[in-house]
Amino acid sequence: MPANRSPWRRRLLIVLALALLALLVHTLFGPRGYLALRQQQREYERLKLEIQALQDENRRLSEEIKALKSDPQMIERLAREELRLARPGETVIALPQTQPLQPPAEQKKKN
Repeated sequence: MPANRSPWRRRLLIVLALALLALLVHTLFGPRGYLALRQQQREYERLKLEIQALQDENRRLSEEIKALKSDPQMIERLAREELRLARPGETVIALPQTQPLQPPAEQKKKN
């Protein structure tokens, strides 16, 4: 009986096979397909890590603000380090910033 298949039945099978292939391609490569879903999952994980890092930094900065409001030693340390302030009678010696030394081999090449 397979030798007596009608042309309509064969065309129907071809159309169904093409429709199934199109559906498969759409499922994999479409805008909401598997590959797009994987990309969104990677982006979600990256954003989740970024949010966690920002929350940690926010927590650290909040603690620093709290310490600056209440800890005189921290205020003094920041005043000395960043503003180069000193107590009466102290002398601040500020050394100039130096460039890193070049290894001797590089110095010879330039001469």
